Amino acid sequence: GWVPCRAVGPLSLAEVLLGIYGQHAGHELSFITEPSDVTLLPKDPAVLDCQAHGLPPVTIKWLKNGVKLAESEHIQFLPNGSLYIPMIEHTKEDSDEGFYQCLSQNKYGAILSQRSRLTIASISEFVLHPVPMVVTEGSLARFSCAVTSSPPATITWELNQKTLPLRTERITVLPNGVLQIHNVQLEDVGQYRCVATNIGSHLKSREATLTVHQGTQTRPRIIAGPQNVTVSLHQTVVLECVATGNPWPIISWSRADSKPIDVYNAKVLGNGNLVITDVNSKHSGVYLCRATTPGTRNYTIAAANLTVLGTANSEVVIQPESQTRPRAGTARFMCQAEGVPTPRIMWLKNGEDVHLNGRIKMYNRYCNQT
Repeated sequence: GWVPCRAVGPLSLAEVLLGIYGQHAGHELSFITEPSDVTLLPKDPAVLDCQAHGLPPVTIKWLKNGVKLAESEHIQFLPNGSLYIPMIEHTKEDSDEGFYQCLSQNKYGAILSQRSRLTIASISEFVLHPVPMVVTEGSLARFSCAVTSSPPATITWELNQKTLPLRTERITVLPNGVLQIHNVQLEDVGQYRCVATNIGSHLKSREATLTVHQGTQTRPRIIAGPQNVTVSLHQTVVLECVATGNPWPIISWSRADSKPIDVYNAKVLGNGNLVITDVNSKHSGVYLCRATTPGTRNYTIAAANLTVLGTANSEVVIQPESQTRPRAGTARFMCQAEGVPTPRIMWLKNGEDVHLNGRIKMYNRYCNQT
C-alpha cells in the first residue's frame, strides 16, 4: 500500500509505495493535478481540481478538514475527479471555508493530495477610524485606520471625498495603510477618510478633520515610532518613523549592535520609514530611529526589535523512498522535516493514519513495518 510521510505545518507531503514480491509494484499512483488555494465570494461556485495517474480503475474521494465528504446537492463530485460546489455557503451555522484534499485510490493503494485552502472573502466594519488632527504648518500629519478583512484589504485615502494619489513628494501611504502628509500646507486642510477594498466589497471610514496652524520653532518629536515585530523568512517589514518639529527634523536609522543596515534589501519610504524586503536571520536586531533638528544637537530616538524566525514553512528534507520487500521482511521508511516551530511527523497508509502495533513501530526519523 501507499505510505505517505506528512510534515504538519504548512503541509509538505511525500508518498512512497511499499510492494510485496509478486505484486505489481510498477503501477504507482501519482497526481497529475492537485487542488490549489482559492478565494471566493459567498454564493459563488467553486471547482477544486484533482486528477491522478495509475492503473485503472482510479477513484477520487474528497476530504474537508480531514473528514471524508459525501456527495449531495450542495457538494458534487465531477466525472473528471474535481469537486464542484454550485453555491458557496458562509453562515454561522455552516461554511464551506476550510482545507480540502483529494484521496486517489486504486487496487494497489491510495495517495493523499496537498491541502487546498478555500477562503471566503469578507470584510468587517472598521475597528479603527482616523481621528481629527491639529498640526503646525510645515510639520507632519498622520492618519490611520484598520479593518478586519480576508483576504487583506487594500487601503486608499480620500480628501473631501476625492481620491488622494498613493504617493507624491509629500504624501506617503505605507503598505499597512497609514497615511503620512509631510511638510503640511494650508491647502491640506479638509476631511480625510480611508477606503478599504478587497474582492468582496469596499468600506469607507468616518471622516476626520485636518486643521493647520502657523507656528514657531519646536523641538523634534516622534509621533509614530517603530514597533516590535516578529516575522518569518522572506516577508516584508515596515518600521514606521515619523516626527514633527520646526524646522523639519531629519530622520536617520541605525542598529543598536552597530552593524550596518542591509543596503540591498532595505529602503526608506516617504520621509523616514524603513522598509526591509525578503528578510532573513541577519536582519534580526534592534533598530533605532533618530529625529534630529537640522544644524543642532537636538534629537529624539525610538527603538524597536525585529525578530526573524528561522524558517518560513515546514519542509520535508529527507523523503521516504518506494521499496519492495519479501513477505515477513522489514521495510524502513525515512522521513525528516525542518521548520520553526519544529514540525510534527505523521505517517499515513492508503490515506489513513498509521496505527502503531507489534509489527509497525515509529522511531526518531522513520517508520518500521515488518
